[in-house]
Amino acid sequence: MAIAALILGLLSFILGILTGIPAIILGIIALVKIEKSGGRITGKGFAIAGIVVPVFSFALMIAILLPALSRVRQTAFRMVCGTNLSGIGKAMMLYANDYDDEFPRAGGRKTIWSNKIADWQAPNRYEAFQIKSDKSGGEATITSSLYLLVKYSEVTPRSFICKSDTGVTEFSLPNEARRYSELFDFWDFGPNPREHCSYSYHMPYGIYALTTSSNPGMAVAADRNPWIAGPATEAKDFARFNPDGDRQAVQAGNSPSHQNGCQNVLFLDTHVELTKTPDCGIDDDNIYTSWDGQDIRRANPPVPYSSQPQDRADSLLVNDGP
Repeated sequence: MAIAALILGLLSFILGILTGIPAIILGIIALVKIEKSGGRITGKGFAIAGIVVPVFSFALMIAILLPALSRVRQTAFRMVCGTNLSGIGKAMMLYANDYDDEFPRAGGRKTIWSNKIADWQAPNRYEAFQIKSDKSGGEATITSSLYLLVKYSEVTPRSFICKSDTGVTEFSLPNEARRYSELFDFWDFGPNPREHCSYSYHMPYGIYALTTSSNPGMAVAADRNPWIAGPATEAKDFARFNPDGDRQAVQAGNSPSHQNGCQNVLFLDTHVELTKTPDCGIDDDNIYTSWDGQDIRRANPPVPYSSQPQDRADSLLVNDGP
């Protein structure tokens, strides 16, 4: 039995659990009988080997399979993320058809980018964004503009979650929500909206907000901007990014959401592309930075709550920072 356990254990390197489990069972039975014999029966070394060898083969197979399973998992996450952005793009087009061809923009005409809105549960947008009676002023988040798709276009909060983006969770009715509220009653993803949205959005507050007549090659939304800290990730070091450098230097400019290797990008013509570099905008424009004169591939990293695109062809995808 001990010898049979050893042979089956060796075969487990080829046949896996088909021979590995019987090897362990036979090895244990043989070891028990040998111990009870008081030395009359030999083969203890074979019995122990019959138990240890298949366990080692299982561990080896797991070590080989785990990276492959991880790659499959990340591929699945990228596909779901791309599907999310595709749905968001279609919803934006429907929204634009109802709102003078303009893409979602929270607040009023003169509203500026801020890290928090006045009241995400307000009864109207004037109170939500502190818009004055003459429709001037107001402060809004990037997420509040995206939340308009939940409010008016029936997009679910789950559509704004990339499973590869750590620190974000699906937004649902929180305990502090006012009684009888529904998701479409709100103006943002709750009191901590950046924790419920994985995507960056072309700067909606300013003179270069997107409309349906903008260049079809403009990037509308994408995975999180690498230069703005996320709920569970620090902002990347911009000094390490070089669009003309080696692979590591180029990937330093990618979103952190997909292990720094790529990002899903939604373009104005509603197609979604998985790009290996961030310079995928018009004329190789970097979608995460604002132009610096003639430099559009590296350019300037965004400064939360103040950066603006420098031209109508300058894609600047940002998300709310700390």
